[in-house]
Amino acid sequence: MCGRFTSSVRGSELRERFQVAVPDGYVERYNLAPTQRAAIVRRSPHGREAALARWGLLPAWAKDASIGYKLINARAETLTEKPAFRSLLHRHRCLVLADGFYEWRIAPDGTREPVRFHLADGGPFAFAGLWTARRDDPAGELLESFTIVTTRPNELVAPVHDRMPAILLPELEDEWLDPEISREHALALLEPYDARAMRAEPASRRVNSVRNDDPGLLVPDELLPAA
Repeated sequence: MCGRFTSSVRGSELRERFQVAVPDGYVERYNLAPTQRAAIVRRSPHGREAALARWGLLPAWAKDASIGYKLINARAETLTEKPAFRSLLHRHRCLVLADGFYEWRIAPDGTREPVRFHLADGGPFAFAGLWTARRDDPAGELLESFTIVTTRPNELVAPVHDRMPAILLPELEDEWLDPEISREHALALLEPYDARAMRAEPASRRVNSVRNDDPGLLVPDELLPAA
């Protein structure tokens, strides 16, 4: 499961890396949580486009918006089986823009300690995602939402968690967005990222609260200067 992630690079860096116009309202985030909006990239008739969408898929048929909490992740192994995901796999694939994600390990004293996983070069990357849109009654506002696809963990993540987000290699991002490839081809892209190209670092326990969202979250508490 991926329940928190970071998208903390500047908009200009995202624009250069993903070749899109960064959507209005994008801000650097250090503790993105379900129901919050994050940047995604999808295919449009004119090429790539970016949007801000709510994390937690809200299918058109869902009567209760709280279902989004249950659909923040989609297991790669069952995408073709789950009704909420199966219909989106063909033409509603997206990139979820990030530069890290958190998982928690259990310390010897039983407390939960956050660990941030990121690429070795510290740069932005894309989770494989699925998106959808619906009219939010009664205002009729268009509400776009997404889920992050997860896969089995690599050797770096496995000691902490039994799942990890499906991070796409840059050269595979266009394939994931291409509606012309087969489902089998798309599913074959959802492999664990090479552990040798990633790093794991302890993060501040303040990550535990969604109210905290600042650069200090990337630093373990014991390394922060005393107040």
